[in-house]
Amino acid sequence: MRGVRGARVVAAAVLPAELAVGVCLMAGVRIPVAVVAGAEGAVLLAVVLETVVLGGLWREGRRAGAGRRAAAVGALRTVAPVAVRRLVVHELRALHSLGLWLVRRRHGVPEGALSVPYTGPQTAMMYGLVFVSVVETVMLALLIPWPVVHRILLVLDVYGVLLVLALHAACVCRPHVVGADGSLRVRYGALFDLLVPAASVAAVRVERRFPQGRLVEHDSDGVLDLAVGGQTTVTVELSAPLGFVRPLGGRGQAVAVRFHADDPRAVVAALTRARTAPSTIPDPPG
Repeated sequence: MRGVRGARVVAAAVLPAELAVGVCLMAGVRIPVAVVAGAEGAVLLAVVLETVVLGGLWREGRRAGAGRRAAAVGALRTVAPVAVRRLVVHELRALHSLGLWLVRRRHGVPEGALSVPYTGPQTAMMYGLVFVSVVETVMLALLIPWPVVHRILLVLDVYGVLLVLALHAACVCRPHVVGADGSLRVRYGALFDLLVPAASVAAVRVERRFPQGRLVEHDSDGVLDLAVGGQTTVTVELSAPLGFVRPLGGRGQAVAVRFHADDPRAVVAALTRARTAPSTIPDPPG
């Protein structure tokens, strides 16, 4: 158990530091030899520790009857914390969304479905954050006299600007979706994704609220709030509790979902129309 804890610490700390050094080197930043040597030594020790721990976990899985692939996947999941795995996936999806944004494509919107944007309240804030980051980059370039520090901060600042744009692009390219069958997909970029089947929608209405707390807030009554810009505009009551996964892997059960839509009336109209549409199944002969 101690070995697993140590491997998790390494995965959460040493490897991201090595990635940062690698990015700086690829960007042409001259890093002192002692720093590079220290980083490589830490990574070597990390690789040895990870290999020993993963090997032990893999053998335990095999003795328990798991196949080679299943034992390997189980070992990786044991060593790498859920939050670390999910953060990496979120970041990769956000960067992928940046490419979709550039070519004006949407993710997960099938033909016949209604795409529901929700970025209105946060667009100005996101672009303002990008502007502030660019100004900060320029100011630091003028104020910092040490070339090495300047180049490292330049790489980090540019990546930070890119990541903010990617997060916003993920929200633009991954809208909420009302399916032709009356299902509802509630999303926030690459961080949150909840599919509400048509049969689970008991009632829907336009309702503007201003919840306090985090992006995904789950209160004691089982109501799930997914606020954008500190507000929600649509409330969906569910016919039965529905499971959801938080951005970092936590789980919960919701009896109602409140989320923001730039055009909440269109969402309510689409869901109501799908729920009240007459059945297309023909009556049996006879």
